[in-house]
Amino acid sequence: MTKVAILGFGVVGSGVAEVLAQNKNKITPSATGEIELKYILDIRDCSQSPFADKVITDFDRIEKDPEVRVVVETIGGAKAAYDFTKRALLAGKSVVTSNKELIATHGYELLSIAQEKNVNYLFEASVGGGIPIIRPISQCLAANEITEVLGIINGTTNYMLTEMSAKAAPFSEALQEAQTLGYAEADPTADVEGHDACRKICILASLSFGQHIYPDQVPAEGITKVTPEDLAYAESIGRKIKLLGRALRTTDGKVTAYVAPHLVSLDKGLLAHVNGVFNGIAVRGNAVGEVMFYGPGAGKLPTASAVVADIIDCVKHLEARKHITWGPGGPEFLSDSKTLPSRWYVRTPTGGESAFGQVDILTSKTPSSDTAFLTEPMTATEIAPKLESVQAYSAFRLLD
Repeated sequence: MTKVAILGFGVVGSGVAEVLAQNKNKITPSATGEIELKYILDIRDCSQSPFADKVITDFDRIEKDPEVRVVVETIGGAKAAYDFTKRALLAGKSVVTSNKELIATHGYELLSIAQEKNVNYLFEASVGGGIPIIRPISQCLAANEITEVLGIINGTTNYMLTEMSAKAAPFSEALQEAQTLGYAEADPTADVEGHDACRKICILASLSFGQHIYPDQVPAEGITKVTPEDLAYAESIGRKIKLLGRALRTTDGKVTAYVAPHLVSLDKGLLAHVNGVFNGIAVRGNAVGEVMFYGPGAGKLPTASAVVADIIDCVKHLEARKHITWGPGGPEFLSDSKTLPSRWYVRTPTGGESAFGQVDILTSKTPSSDTAFLTEPMTATEIAPKLESVQAYSAFRLLD
């Protein structure tokens, strides 16, 4: 029997406890042994929970208990979670987490400690909720030289863009609806400004390209500048606007990564058809071509499902660590995304198109006093002064 502890008993932590209890008959043979939840660490009142008898407030008990072999970190953030995770790994315990901020910020250090102590640090649930993506990249696609990973990796913004498109609703209205339904937090900054997607693409890029890519190295633009007018213009040319996290190998052998809205074609691939709170992630490898992963990107039980799968993996590899690691990273591995050429969708006051050279003017079913158009390929560095000179309303890359 393997005993585990859960740190944090919020949405995900309670979901993990529920899945372990409800699916015990399936989990035991999968793990080749019984898994018992021994502790839950939380400072809140959990007296009404069916797991109340397991709740403690002192992490020292978990750290010093030799019976606890796997620690599940669902606290979130990169402060207490970092301290507890590091201490657990140094104590020779495997750690499972759904904490994207912690991995994006401290992944290299924590994976190095896990390697030194011959334990596991697994994080399938950190990107895409219940969608399998970490394990497929590290195992199923291990024979490939990955050239690009990109996707819709924030369900809140994808829901908002879907609603804005379907109802011609402004950003503020879509945000309020997302908050009412519980898809957006009271403070939605991390979602709508692209910070959440930035952390997730950092994890995918680090795993795919073998060097740690940190959030402060990845420019992130959210959806606050997207309007119903932009969505209507995009639809007029068979495209949808989607917030994408994207990382790719450039021609100089380096990696570039960024988060920004893109105009995605309905006729090329499946990403444009991923709607609502769902996520979609595409991985391109030199042998397999393009593969697509689709499903619920968040939620209590989908995320808990991925966490418990990692617990099972840890239990099966208590004496033989799984090889998941990457290098320390550094600026020498990165290429500036501003030098990446692409066509652009631009919306300006009428007459502004003259500053952009040869363009394709767009028409929309929605009457408008402005002008929207597509440019020839150019970099962000090249287009920036043009956008400023005409006081452009919107400018988004096309994904071709």
